[in-house]
Amino acid sequence: MHVGMLWFDNTPNINLKLKIEKAVEYYRRKYHREPNLCLIHPSMIDNNKPDVAKLLDGIKGMTVRPYRPVLPGHLWIGIEDRN
Repeated sequence: MHVGMLWFDNTPNINLKLKIEKAVEYYRRKYHREPNLCLIHPSMIDNNKPDVAKLLDGIKGMTVRPYRPVLPGHLWIGIEDRN
């Protein structure tokens, strides 16, 4: 993904899935397109909790990947390049 929407959400006590769903809904309203990729900082995923992968897989049509250049608390949402 070369172009996307950067979303910042540092709301405490809200899980990552809800943050992503909020950002996806905003993206849909603003751009009238369906995003399919969300890049997040690796620190936002606690690899010690097996439920995290299951939780993120529950976001329909969305691939969530850790990507170190994205700052913690930010989500980079857009459409994955197919090239």
